[in-house]
Amino acid sequence: MFNSLYKKCLNLSAHKNSKNFLALISFIESSFFPIPPDVMVIPMVIAKKRDFIKIFIIATIFSVLGGVLGYFIGAFFFDIGMQIMDFYSYGDKLNSLKVSLINGDSFFAWFGILFLAGFTPLPYKVFTIASGLIGFNLLIFVLISIFSRGLRFFIVSYLAYKFGDLFTLYMEKHGSKWFTIAGITIVLIGVIIYLSIK
Repeated sequence: MFNSLYKKCLNLSAHKNSKNFLALISFIESSFFPIPPDVMVIPMVIAKKRDFIKIFIIATIFSVLGGVLGYFIGAFFFDIGMQIMDFYSYGDKLNSLKVSLINGDSFFAWFGILFLAGFTPLPYKVFTIASGLIGFNLLIFVLISIFSRGLRFFIVSYLAYKFGDLFTLYMEKHGSKWFTIAGITIVLIGVIIYLSIK
């Protein structure tokens, strides 16, 4: 199923209305759809290099809006939210996620987790729904999403613009590892800064 969806999304990147489809995929991926927008972003940028800023902005805006939808699913449609959480094998971990908001330190831990979910290959949709389920601050949720999703899609768009097919090959082999390492590094830098001024 995933391979079929992946190929369909890849084919949509060559469609004449590819930007509209990118907006749709970016939106639904943040709340339930399994295929990330990067699948479309990279070939679209390579095909239309002058549009790489526009492509990155579309992916970011609609991904964040989809994240807000995921948040509201978690906050107001518990059963649907739990079904999606169970589908991605995170349903049994929800109770431990709720502990995130018990005290200030846990608040910042969830802050970091949300950033990693938006930036790395972690299933962002799970954490958008979980944020609604645990009642995480909506404004902070949106700001983290804009930063993490925007940073991710800007890097992907810029590197695809700069290196073309070489970047495609690199992402196929090492993309998940690179984004995970980069995301953890950024969070660690943030933790160090926070502890140094605390």
